[in-house]
Amino acid sequence: MLDRLSERMSLLDWNSIRRSLDDHGYAKLPALLDGAACEQIIGTYTEEANFRKTIDMARYRFGIGEYKYYDAPLPPLLQQLRETLYPELARIANDWTEQLGRGAAAYPERLAEFLERCREAGQTRSTPLILKYEAGGYNCLHQDMYGDVFFPFQVVFVLNRQGTDYKGGEFLLVEQRPRAQSRGHALSLAQGEGLVFPTNHRPVQGLRGYYRTAVRHGVSTVTEGTRYSLGIIFHDAK
Repeated sequence: MLDRLSERMSLLDWNSIRRSLDDHGYAKLPALLDGAACEQIIGTYTEEANFRKTIDMARYRFGIGEYKYYDAPLPPLLQQLRETLYPELARIANDWTEQLGRGAAAYPERLAEFLERCREAGQTRSTPLILKYEAGGYNCLHQDMYGDVFFPFQVVFVLNRQGTDYKGGEFLLVEQRPRAQSRGHALSLAQGEGLVFPTNHRPVQGLRGYYRTAVRHGVSTVTEGTRYSLGIIFHDAK
C-alpha cells in the first residue's frame, strides 16, 4: 500500500498545483488514496490507542461532529503523506512569503527541520486528524493555527463516497478580501482525492502588487449518511 501511494505521489503535477494555488487559492489532488487505503484509515477511528485527543465539535460550538488527533508516531500512510507533500508545498510557501514582502525563504526543505522549529516554540503535539460527520453534521468556518509557528498550507482528503456513503458535506473555503465582500467556494471531492488550501491567508495580485487575503474553511451540512475525512496539518500544536 505504501508503494502504491509513493507511485501516485511521484506522478503529481506540481506545476499545475502551483498554478491553481496562485490563481484560485486552492488545488485539487488526484485520488492518492485508493479505496483500500481509505478504508484502512477509517478503520483507525475506533482504535483509541491511535489518538491523543477527541473533540466533540458541538461542545465547543465548532459545528456538529467529532474529530480525533492522531498521536505520534503517526500511522505509516499519514506519515508518508505528510513528509512527501511538505517539500514542494514549502517551495510554494516561500514564494508566497516573498510576494507578500516578508523576506526570504522562511520554510526549510524538510519536514523534520520545520517540526524542530515547532518544538523550539513549544509546539510538540501532533496535529493530523480524522473527522467524522453524521447526518446534520457540519464544521463552522475556521483556521487551524495551534501556535505562533504554522505552515501556510494544509491538505484534506475525503475518505468515503459522496452520493453513496453520504450526501451534502461540501468542503467550504471563504476568502475575506480587503475592503470587499467575502468570496466563497463549495468544493466536492471524490473518495481519496485531496485538496490543498491556505491555513491562514494567501497573496492576491492587485494593481499595486500583492495583497493579503484571509482564508477560512469548513464543511457544509451533511444531509444523509456518514462522512469521513483526513486532515494533514504540517505544524504541530502547543
